[in-house]
Amino acid sequence: MSADMKRLYWGYFGHLNPTFKKAVKSLSGSYTKSSIFQSLTALLMVGSFLCFLVVMGCSYFFMLPSTEKVVDSDNRNRDRISISNSNSSRSSDFLNKGCNVFDGKWVIDETYPLYNASQCPFMERGFDCLGNGRKDQGYLKWRWKPQNCEIPRFDVGAVLEFLRGKRVVFVGDSLSRTQWESMVCMLMNGVEDKSSVYEINGNEITKQARHLGVMFGPFNFTVEFYRSVFLVQPGLVPRHSPKRVKAALKLDQLDDISGEWIDSDVLVFNSGHWWTPTKLFDMGWYFQIGGKMKLGMSINNAFRVALATWQSWVENSVNPNRTRVFFRTFESTHWISGTRQNCKVTIKPTHDVKGRQTSSISDAIINVVKNVPINVRLLHVTKMGAFRSDAHVGTWSDNPTVPDCSHWCLPGVPDMWNELLFSFLLSE
Repeated sequence: MSADMKRLYWGYFGHLNPTFKKAVKSLSGSYTKSSIFQSLTALLMVGSFLCFLVVMGCSYFFMLPSTEKVVDSDNRNRDRISISNSNSSRSSDFLNKGCNVFDGKWVIDETYPLYNASQCPFMERGFDCLGNGRKDQGYLKWRWKPQNCEIPRFDVGAVLEFLRGKRVVFVGDSLSRTQWESMVCMLMNGVEDKSSVYEINGNEITKQARHLGVMFGPFNFTVEFYRSVFLVQPGLVPRHSPKRVKAALKLDQLDDISGEWIDSDVLVFNSGHWWTPTKLFDMGWYFQIGGKMKLGMSINNAFRVALATWQSWVENSVNPNRTRVFFRTFESTHWISGTRQNCKVTIKPTHDVKGRQTSSISDAIINVVKNVPINVRLLHVTKMGAFRSDAHVGTWSDNPTVPDCSHWCLPGVPDMWNELLFSFLLSE
């Protein structure tokens, strides 16, 4: 019995004690003129006292344990409701059209990175910065945080189940291959039998490979990469072309391997890093439309024509009921000079993006995606990368004599591209 109940009991008993004695005396035969009335009163008070004891006992032995169960049940229900509301809120925030997930900042998160590069057999050696001698590891601990919403946490089990029986295809340049490697390594973390994940043709992961495909045996899906740096068709030089023309880029024809991209469930494009004077004009590449060379065409105009060809192909070749199409914008580089000789990798992300948050290449991609009649999701990662001067390969590649402020270390920035990709796939 609790202390409060004891005080209540003795207080009540003490108040009744004189009356109780009087009742006993009356019952033993010492009657007064009002003995009958007093006897009845005493009996009623004794009965009330006994009822009080019974009620208090029942309350203690039965009501208190029941109350504890109700409280526990209420707490559990509140926890479940809180978790459910939290997940629902995060999902609705992510899908909220008023929230731009590409407008935000990088925040430190000690739960990162999402995988160990040395344990991923499909990691290209040139992107494994830690394996190539990088000592600082702070660049691994940053997560992208949008201004007005949250990106759902990466759930490898949910993604593996979602991709069961599907085909994911990346098309583009070496930055597309980086994202492909990132995805394979992220997903391998959730597979117990690592030997059940293999390259479908037995190919090695190299920079020159035209096609790479990794099969996730237990889930029967593939993640593939097709190297197509321009997206449109390279061709031979037409007859009677000037000597400076070494190769033609047919802007009105998509790459001849485009037929292999169609039968996919997720199709991710990128392009831009080869659309530069050093990669085109300095190497003798010029543009061709309708069989005629366009020697005076600028690179920006040529890129827009190539994107229009891509748009036409998507509209006429892709089945929107099956294939979900994504196009990733230009990824920021951090070369100190235009010669791409000076590359300084910082320890932390930079606050001064120096105009890297925008790009004419990205603007062209954004404009064409807006005009595609089927649903194409834009992965606008330009601003995200502008802050990450700390995350480039630098001199920690497989060839440290050649600095690299274009590509990213893995794990790193491309993992966030894939987190966004998976979030769109799972939430739509």
